[in-house]
Amino acid sequence: MADNEQVLLDQVLVQRQAERSVPIRDDEAFELFASEQALAVRQLSSEEVAEGVIGGSNDGAIDAIYMFVDGVLLSEDSDLLQDGFSASRLPRGVKLHLWLVQAKRETSFTETAIDKAAAALSRLLSLSEDEEDLLKLYSPGTVSRTGFFRKSLRVLATRHPQVEIHFVYATRGRTTGPNSINAKVEIKARDLERQLASVISGAKGHVEFLGAAELWRRANAVPSYTTELTYQENATSGNSHVALVRLRDYVAFLKDEDGQLRRHIFDWNVRDYQGDVEVNREIRESLDNVDGPEFWWLNNGVTIVCSKATAVGKTYSLDDVQVVNGLQSSHTIFNFFRAAPEGHPAFDRSVLVRILVTGDDLATRDLVIRATNRQTSVPAASLRATDDIQRDIEAYFLGRDWYYDRRKNFYRNSGRSPERIVSISLLAQAVMAMGLSRPDNSRARPSSLLKRDEEYRRIFSKEIPVEIYLWVARAQKEIDAFLASEVAEVSVAERNNYRFHLAMVATSKLVGQPVRSPKQLSRLASAGTPLADAGLPESLDFLRAEFVIHTSRTKNSLDKIAKGPDFVEHLLAIPPAEMSKNSNFAARFIRALR
Repeated sequence: MADNEQVLLDQVLVQRQAERSVPIRDDEAFELFASEQALAVRQLSSEEVAEGVIGGSNDGAIDAIYMFVDGVLLSEDSDLLQDGFSASRLPRGVKLHLWLVQAKRETSFTETAIDKAAAALSRLLSLSEDEEDLLKLYSPGTVSRTGFFRKSLRVLATRHPQVEIHFVYATRGRTTGPNSINAKVEIKARDLERQLASVISGAKGHVEFLGAAELWRRANAVPSYTTELTYQENATSGNSHVALVRLRDYVAFLKDEDGQLRRHIFDWNVRDYQGDVEVNREIRESLDNVDGPEFWWLNNGVTIVCSKATAVGKTYSLDDVQVVNGLQSSHTIFNFFRAAPEGHPAFDRSVLVRILVTGDDLATRDLVIRATNRQTSVPAASLRATDDIQRDIEAYFLGRDWYYDRRKNFYRNSGRSPERIVSISLLAQAVMAMGLSRPDNSRARPSSLLKRDEEYRRIFSKEIPVEIYLWVARAQKEIDAFLASEVAEVSVAERNNYRFHLAMVATSKLVGQPVRSPKQLSRLASAGTPLADAGLPESLDFLRAEFVIHTSRTKNSLDKIAKGPDFVEHLLAIPPAEMSKNSNFAARFIRALR
């Protein structure tokens, strides 16, 4: 008989499948779910979780891989992974954390699963292995994602990184009590921990088992945005507060239960930590100076917005707290005291904290974010989430039961269906692919679309009818659901390279010509035309055949072709009507290859 937690977990999985427009394979659905729960502490978005899932053949018994540098999730176009990146921009002792997830729908934990992962990781995490050799043994996705770790380790070698490798083994089984984890499995897990710790001197290896009970509890947990801040002196005016806070108390405010930085309280900041730049070096030097003056004399301080603030004694209790200005100071303070000896004079210095109680008024919060960052050299691209067009899109989506997550995880933490949540990044990629016919940019440079002013203005403009944004968002979700379905028969690696190109092909077929401006989608958006009307199976057959032909002609990998402009121009040179005519031939061509 199944345990109650297993029954409840299965109910959650069934509900998740029901929320999808097209159900995906149960095994893949479990991989996504387990990966989300395994990294719950990291507060990843649904798209970030999906990006890390690599399950399929030749995956080395690893179903998902995620790489973090000082808490920042790496993606293919992260600066650190680009040629010429200088590690001097990052502090010494930078944290390098690799997360590996193995997810099986079985109701037990087995030795075989750990043995297979251990054998694969002995090669995949070795700097001496040749990548070409690895590709002969493992899938491109597995080699690419573990490659983030190998390259990061090389680049950051001079910064003496703190390396941790986490292996999470998730099933629908039990971790305690009768019929739980076998002693042999636990021994193999300890062996794997030692193996992971031996990857580099000083590294730490962790193996964690997640069963039905743990997965169900994590899925039902709501991240706490309420925290306490102890202060020394304060002044209050209406709903606003100014307080002097000892640095030791401010660091306690920044830490979670595990002693890690509460990254989610910075989700609404306009930019991420900039590393070892001049301003952060100056902050660190002021902290390190044992004879230095009060910290708040030299620093502008921190601005916090929250929905409610209550003071009892000398402690504030803050609800829905977000640090909207002072991220650089906060990270530098946190990193400094992580290594500072107890008793250092800086512990008793103070930082100036402004606490603004805005309630649920998001418009006021946006005004605060803009105003408090206007005095600093924040590029315009960093204030994207507060733009009027972003607020307009969010309001339009909300009125139609869709959720535009211009503030990362805002709607997910409110319990909304992940299938109806769309991030700024995904919407930008979808508009670039369908509205501007540049799926290569969507595939290869997702974060750059928001960094470059020129690209941003082409994608997000008041001149583009707001209903077009909802149409492309729904269309991209439709594409992703189709590619994940059993009908498509597409591997995870292929899916990442097909999704935006297929969106472009299907859209051009519906419009009847290549799309060079999002405004060309007005008719489809007004009519609510589903992308399925373009014939997604036929469009996929056509696209797949063209990829095969182009691969044969250029001798390039599928990954490289998808990230370059040449293949896109080749597709756009084919009239949409010809795409439809060629789909039958393409289907026969693909079947013949199989």
